[in-house]
Amino acid sequence: MTLAARVAPFVPDRLIASLARLVYPRFEPELARLGDLCPPGCGTAVDVGGWYGPWSRRLAARADRVVTVEPVPHLARLLAASTPRNVRVIQAAATDRPGTARLWLPPGDRGERGVSSLIRRDIHATAVDVPCLTLDGLGLRNVDFVKIDVDGNELPVLRGAHALIARDRPAIFIELESRIQPIAPIVELLTAHHGYRGWVLPHDTWLPLAGFDLEAHQADTSYVVSQGLLRRVLTPRRPRYVNSVLFLPDGRRPGARAVRDDGVHAR
Repeated sequence: MTLAARVAPFVPDRLIASLARLVYPRFEPELARLGDLCPPGCGTAVDVGGWYGPWSRRLAARADRVVTVEPVPHLARLLAASTPRNVRVIQAAATDRPGTARLWLPPGDRGERGVSSLIRRDIHATAVDVPCLTLDGLGLRNVDFVKIDVDGNELPVLRGAHALIARDRPAIFIELESRIQPIAPIVELLTAHHGYRGWVLPHDTWLPLAGFDLEAHQADTSYVVSQGLLRRVLTPRRPRYVNSVLFLPDGRRPGARAVRDDGVHAR
């Protein structure tokens, strides 16, 4: 267990949330380049796995509406009390069917580490029952951006958002780690079935996922994961461990809209 994880239970949640919002763009630099991910004029943005809200708060300044889905009860309450007025917080786990499921957590953790999941791993020891929902079941409209961080439950979340993805064609920013689950089925679903293209940001330039061996990269830099959030924030020159992919539809590139055919006059 990292130092931050040991200290977290003794620090007020609101202070942890403030620190997370402050340092998270150094840990996850895509968040500092939100304009590359979330299109201008974003109607609705969805944050699946809100944690302490670093994504929700920044999305609130860019989108008309933000819907945050967070299964950990006390984190959902914190988000509801501390996020801007255009953020709607739902205490539930997103998956492929409504109902109730077990949310697994590490021993001594109430969700602070951000590694709770519906998929049990060797780090998990305790569980709480939480309500489940599908993104399709929320009745959302004009969804332009979806961020997903659910530690292994990515495929069910995407299956439960099939109609939303087909209708609104949002940008999808999703955490993928081969040490937690196979990456290929998720990439296959979004690229072959939905017609998306993946992009990664290993340094300062976005690269097509098709030309970047994400699994090999994660194997080579896996030692970075054990360093914990605090050390990774304080050592920016380390090799970066890339664990998130931006999927864009319809020929779009990061930071740009698709070029569309507007009729004979455009040609």
